Amino acid sequence: MKKTLSIVAALSVALSAQGMAAEKFTFMTNWYAQAEHGGFYQAQAQNLYRDAGLDVTIKMGGPQVHTMQLMAAGQADCIISDNMQALESWQQGVEAVPVATTFQHSAIVFITHPDVKNQADLQGKTFLLAAEAYTSYWPWAQSALNLKNAHVRPYTFSVQPFLADKTLVQQGYVTSEPFAVQKAGAQANVYPISDWGYPPYGNSIVCMKSTIEKRPQAVAAFVKASMQGWKNYLENPAPGNALIKKENPQMTDEQIAFGIAQMKKYQMLTGGDAQTGGIGIMTVPRLKQTWQLLVDNKLIDPAKVPFDGSYTLKFIQDVKVMP
Repeated sequence: MKKTLSIVAALSVALSAQGMAAEKFTFMTNWYAQAEHGGFYQAQAQNLYRDAGLDVTIKMGGPQVHTMQLMAAGQADCIISDNMQALESWQQGVEAVPVATTFQHSAIVFITHPDVKNQADLQGKTFLLAAEAYTSYWPWAQSALNLKNAHVRPYTFSVQPFLADKTLVQQGYVTSEPFAVQKAGAQANVYPISDWGYPPYGNSIVCMKSTIEKRPQAVAAFVKASMQGWKNYLENPAPGNALIKKENPQMTDEQIAFGIAQMKKYQMLTGGDAQTGGIGIMTVPRLKQTWQLLVDNKLIDPAKVPFDGSYTLKFIQDVKVMP
């Protein structure tokens, strides 16, 4: 009996110590909770972070939430961003470093009416663009897609202007605006700009350089658990979806299902280098392409933002959570 009590006591102490050892870690997404963040919520729901020794808090972003600034101010350890935004942050003195990615290519799309059959048909169209487009994909599109003379109007995050005017092309996110257009009963074409050569990754995990240097084990644990969370989410999203809807009650089952279907259709997580390197993998050539794009379009100064040191692969290259 005494032996049994001793074992129980020892287990209790061990479990208590394990709980006390959990390291607090704050992760901030780039929008309200949705399917595009499913793997992170799945890792939370299935206790993958806890089992990795982390006490993770997931904070939602939103239209007026400047996640890069908040991370720089110490309000988050890592955020969802992309490798292009990370490079631009260096230009402004914020040393933000991508450590892994979610999507193997950008989720940005051009949504057109049925008359646009290919890239050439974009000529002469008027584009609805959000403000951030001008420091990200639009300079590339003007050059690579020969759209220097295109007309531009502000995008107000409503598809109604697009639906009302058959001459418009609007920006979108592959898992979002196409759903709104579909719900409206309209016919439209969806063109991922990555298919035309836009190189950045999408929804990358970006951390401060100082966090990487001071807390490498926590970052490594977060990355590994997140990638397993994504694999599990694609197989059975129910646990993650329950947390998504708890955090964002306006999110519907229909919208979540559409987002998951789009991620699978376009192989957002499982395509490209993920086939050989695992979910979340990044490669030097792809990262260098994005850096060169920004340099060529004079969005960063290579003297202020040298390519070497602007990224790290050490947290993702050996994880190899295969799709």
